[in-house]
Amino acid sequence: MSNNKSNITSQIIGEKRYKLLELFFIQERTFFRLLALFLVVAAITYPYPQIAMWVGFSLAAYSAIANDSIQSIGTFIASNSERKWWLLWLFIGGIFVVTVFYSWYYYGGDVSHERLLSKDSEGNLKFPEAENFKFLQLAAPIVLLLLTRLRMPVSTTFMLLSVFSANSKGILSVGQKSLIGYLIAFGVAMVVWFGLNFLIKRLLKGEMSSWWIVAQWIISGWLWSMWVMHDAANIAIFLPRSLSLTGFVVFAGVVFFGLGLLFYLRGDKIQSIVTEKSEVTDVRSASIIDFAYLVVLFVFKEMSNVPMSTTWVFIGLLGGRELAMRLSARATKKIEAEGTMSLRTTILMVVKDLSYATIGLLVSITLAIAINDSLQQEILDWFK
Repeated sequence: MSNNKSNITSQIIGEKRYKLLELFFIQERTFFRLLALFLVVAAITYPYPQIAMWVGFSLAAYSAIANDSIQSIGTFIASNSERKWWLLWLFIGGIFVVTVFYSWYYYGGDVSHERLLSKDSEGNLKFPEAENFKFLQLAAPIVLLLLTRLRMPVSTTFMLLSVFSANSKGILSVGQKSLIGYLIAFGVAMVVWFGLNFLIKRLLKGEMSSWWIVAQWIISGWLWSMWVMHDAANIAIFLPRSLSLTGFVVFAGVVFFGLGLLFYLRGDKIQSIVTEKSEVTDVRSASIIDFAYLVVLFVFKEMSNVPMSTTWVFIGLLGGRELAMRLSARATKKIEAEGTMSLRTTILMVVKDLSYATIGLLVSITLAIAINDSLQQEILDWFK
């Protein structure tokens, strides 16, 4: 009898999952049609390098920023939801143009702040400029668009740079720096939100001063500029390492208007990664999160010019913050009184974000191996 009940329950759960999946595809049919169109365009243009590089760049520009918006401007969007979208866009878009112009002017046409100019021990570029493109290289940002739509905070650095890596050294160096970044960000968050919990509570208590709004805009703008210094490489990977003035105008213009679309959509689907966290819509809390993130990114920027995954740093910071808030005795009592997230739910949330990022890493490595003959040979040599 119990087996029959178990079978019936399993059947009901299976039917519900099927209906939810069917509903998802119906609701997202326009999006999947666009993905199909992008794949067709990628298949047609990849044999023509001069066209393919701009197609790949355009796809990477929106997919990278749409996915990474949760990191650098996610809390900014969440805590300024009552403001006009175009005002936020002009502020963030203007900072982007100034930041990449500085890099383009100072580094002789390079817009990545030398992230794409990092070399291995033998003096070779870890991510050389592509002379010819493969279909999967143009498909990588399309896969990223899909994962973003599924609300997965995957690493755009792994997803987009791995498919251009000359060998495993480039991927390993990015992976090592990103893992260290996750651990340090997690630790910083635990220290700040657990060790200094009493101070943060005082800052968040009572009526908010207007100076907090000024502070948030300054911190958010500075953080966004720092993020661009790290992740502009993910967008520029398809383009020549030295852009002409015309190339720079196209590069900056496409991203600028892509940001406009992103702000119009208020961060789109993946913004839920931020809004599901505690107190992020409070300007004061958002400012503290952004400042901690800014400090970690600044340290890693000064450390070396090897690219790193800012996504891993961000989910480490948010994960450590959420866990620290639950472990604080005062915070735990408040949570239990309000009936919100428990410690177990918080741990599951941290594990979920990390697992999504890991899925993105595995997909990135798979694409890189499928594209790069030298990586395939390295793997064969390793097994031998």
